[in-house]
Amino acid sequence: MKGRRNIHPYMIIILSFLGVITVGTILLILPWATVSGESIGFVDSLFMATSAVCVTGLSVQNVAVQFSIYGKIVMALLMEVGGLSFITIAVFFFTVLGAKIGVSNRFLLKESLNQSSVKGIISLVKRIVLISASVQLIGAIINIFPLTLTYGYNFWDALGVALFHSASAFNNAGFDIFGADSMIPFKDDLILNLTTMSMIILGGIGFVVIDDIFRNKRWSKLSLHTKITLTITGVLVIGGGFLLKAVNFNEEAGGFSFLQAFFTSVTCRTAGFSTYNMSQLKDHPAAYVICLVLMFIGASPCSTGGGVKTTSLAVVIIAIIYFARGKKARAFHRKISDSNLFKAFVLISFAVMIVIIGTFLVSIIQPEFRIDEVLFEVTSGFSTTGLSMGITNQLNTANRLIICFLMLFGRLGPLTVIGVVNKNWMNASKESIQYVEENVIIG
Repeated sequence: MKGRRNIHPYMIIILSFLGVITVGTILLILPWATVSGESIGFVDSLFMATSAVCVTGLSVQNVAVQFSIYGKIVMALLMEVGGLSFITIAVFFFTVLGAKIGVSNRFLLKESLNQSSVKGIISLVKRIVLISASVQLIGAIINIFPLTLTYGYNFWDALGVALFHSASAFNNAGFDIFGADSMIPFKDDLILNLTTMSMIILGGIGFVVIDDIFRNKRWSKLSLHTKITLTITGVLVIGGGFLLKAVNFNEEAGGFSFLQAFFTSVTCRTAGFSTYNMSQLKDHPAAYVICLVLMFIGASPCSTGGGVKTTSLAVVIIAIIYFARGKKARAFHRKISDSNLFKAFVLISFAVMIVIIGTFLVSIIQPEFRIDEVLFEVTSGFSTTGLSMGITNQLNTANRLIICFLMLFGRLGPLTVIGVVNKNWMNASKESIQYVEENVIIG
């Protein structure tokens, strides 16, 4: 008689996301979700729920105009669950209620949070929820002031908008309830821009990094992961901002202001807010390429963002540099393991393949779209960015379902999806068969 079959932890993670998306779809398909009292239909409900749970921000319904208070609350809750993950939130509430978290659940948490050990995993979950709640609350309080004093919102409306915006910003979701023009009317507002950028960056660098900074404080004591994450994030945000301004500097001809350039540099890394009309990128190919690259890279591991991740980019660049020098890859006086190098190259290669296939399928189904629009949309969906050049509402049913799949795939991460087929996950270091090594000609 065979023993009980263990369910792969990655499969549980996937099923948890699918479960939340299913519940979200049911809640949003109800007529109460809209101001008009009419259901938006199954496909649109599925799309909006997937976009919220996968913290993407692509939208086929205007949340600010078409959704009721009930619909907006559902969207906010889906963003929170999607950003932190259902497993993290469930374990947090179980610990609050005094329930004991078993070894199998701790191992599941370890995989969900991309940790190397179960040691201290419950404490990390508590700190993650505390960090998330604190940052969102502080961001909301700050944003209430410009909304009431500058833009004439009454206090309760400002409070609702600020809380929704904070949840969306920290979770890198990109939904807003400001109105039909999103954040474009606030493109020159320093406070709203800076608080939004700060929350996006804090949500995007990863909870492990924030926790490491609070615990160790000094740069010399930070982990290699934290050092690489902070370095690459800084380079991408600052470098991206200056590049966008440099290649598209003429504001009278649809160029970026400095504030718009840096806001776009931040939001392109999976956040989805926009103070710039992204459809204008068709006239600025250099800025288009920069935004596309930033979206593809995305945020950092164990964060609320998507993309191939900053550390993957860093590891690949470091590997190329040290391979050219004939040395082992290292950073900050630490050697990078061969398994990390292999994972980074597999992740980026697989992500490129998915984007190419997605672009091909969407283009075949609706050839009326320009290829630059389709590539931007597919990359945005896969990287869970949520920016669009204006074609989201024009997608037919088939392409909306394709984008839903890309959003889910991107939020889970290619390594999670690939890992499901690993039958030796409980004995990852052991292979039943050892093969003779032989060289293959490369290049």
